[in-house]
Amino acid sequence: MGHSSIDPAFSELRSWNEGRVLGAKRASKPQQVWAIRFWLDQHQRLPNRALFDFVIDVKLRGCDVVKVRIGDIVAGGRVRDRAIVVQQKTKRPVQFDIVELARKPCSLGSSAVAAY
Repeated sequence: MGHSSIDPAFSELRSWNEGRVLGAKRASKPQQVWAIRFWLDQHQRLPNRALFDFVIDVKLRGCDVVKVRIGDIVAGGRVRDRAIVVQQKTKRPVQFDIVELARKPCSLGSSAVAAY
């Protein structure tokens, strides 16, 4: 059932996105990125910290980020030097170097990484 433009209630209806910000979201500020890194360190989420640093460094699209798994960057309790991700939009594999900042948290707790 639709609404008639003659119906007085029709003029009172609001669109679902009225007053909301549309479009691309702003990039995270460096302060926000460091706050997330600090939280992950405090709660000893070392594999997640490595994954977070990897994703920040490679600047993947959101649809590609959700497909990255711990196993893509960690093998045998060690963080790989490189990872390969197949981008959804282009369907091409892209190889990324994992920088030392992303490898460091996992090297501190390799037993926690091996559990994944």
